[in-house]
Amino acid sequence: MTTHKSIKDIIPALPDERIDMLAATSVLQHQATEIRTQRVNWQSYLQSQMISQEDYSFIVSFDNADSATRESLLKDNRNQCAKTFLNLLGHVSKDQTIQYILIMIDDMLQEDRSRVEIFREHAAKKRESVWGPFLNLLNRPDGFIMNMTSKIIAKIACWSQELMDRSDLHFYLTWLKDQLKQNIEALLESNLHGVQESSPDSAPGDSSETHEEIPTNEYMQSVARCLQMMMRIDEYRFAFVAVDGISTLLAVLSSRVNFQIQYQLIFCLWVLTFNPLLAEKMNKFNVIPIMADILSDSVKEKVTRIILAVFRNLIEKPEDSQVSKEHCIAMVQCKVLKQLNILEQRKLDDEDIVEDIDFLNERLQASVQDLSSFDEYSTEVKSGRLEWSPVHKSAKFWRENAPRLNEKNYELLRILIHLLDTVKDPLVLSVASFDIGEYVRHYPRGKQ
Repeated sequence: MTTHKSIKDIIPALPDERIDMLAATSVLQHQATEIRTQRVNWQSYLQSQMISQEDYSFIVSFDNADSATRESLLKDNRNQCAKTFLNLLGHVSKDQTIQYILIMIDDMLQEDRSRVEIFREHAAKKRESVWGPFLNLLNRPDGFIMNMTSKIIAKIACWSQELMDRSDLHFYLTWLKDQLKQNIEALLESNLHGVQESSPDSAPGDSSETHEEIPTNEYMQSVARCLQMMMRIDEYRFAFVAVDGISTLLAVLSSRVNFQIQYQLIFCLWVLTFNPLLAEKMNKFNVIPIMADILSDSVKEKVTRIILAVFRNLIEKPEDSQVSKEHCIAMVQCKVLKQLNILEQRKLDDEDIVEDIDFLNERLQASVQDLSSFDEYSTEVKSGRLEWSPVHKSAKFWRENAPRLNEKNYELLRILIHLLDTVKDPLVLSVASFDIGEYVRHYPRGKQ
């Protein structure tokens, strides 16, 4: 049996607000509140022989019970509970009833986390997977059913003594990632629509809709909530990275999503950075430039706080000091010092923010002091955000450093060529082609 560490073992104690999930404000919770009032006529299911007498007796008792009665009912009927709920999910086809059953299961688990083992024990007795019945429901067309099921899966996966099996975990995390991707597709569609609708006479940037948020998957908050839970467990983090999860989070964050989604998805990145290996790899996905852009636009303190916490982890958590140094340089190049200066002038009350600002200021200022021009150049090239910074036009820089583009199997040269092949930004293209020209000019075998 594989057990997993609790969140307390992985992440230091956090203020409540920092792990705030805002479940009550999500579309899913609003709908659940409404569905709870629409009681199911279980008698009709018994009369039409869609459910057995045994299941009928249990579900009626459970549905009408208060918290104390439910507790004693579950004490004596643990196996019957799992059996009845799974039978109902398997035999009832009406969406409204399925929705009601899922809310009952979710409420039961929320009341007492240890109840996730009820489904585990039942599956073990029958030698079946605990995940099958729930994963099947993720294919239903009804948005509420899919997302309430997802919430239940996350609770069983995170609160149970055993980890989720690898293939089921891969399926579930891919499903969550695909839900996030719907948001990116909505953005592309809205941009395309915007281009078609715009007047030929309007100048770029004239539109009053430039900063409008795009329509998101209405259950995005619930999807992000499930990810926030899953990413607290180390083994699940690596599985999420394996399904290209980090790129997807960053693609959504690069689109115009509301601050609540921003906070939840950056929370996922923050939790990922507690793993030293992932903290080291994180900026390969360009996390620092994207976070720096959001920081410069952010008006919500909680979004600012979680970004600063990500930056701090990217410096503190890597075991390779060279990686921490590269992260510092990347932050300097993305104008994070300027943002820290603006934040300092705001006179913030939050101790966490003040502490993180002081830490980052100290580390970034130190990195500026011992920054060689080649370090600066290397970090800029790796970020893919080239601009006419002084090093590019310095003949002295190229005389001394042209051969260094061959280091690590021509790493920087390969990146410059890759940028020419893939990037559309004219500034990046002109700087990259200029740099390759300087390499050829100053390195004897450069043309070859």
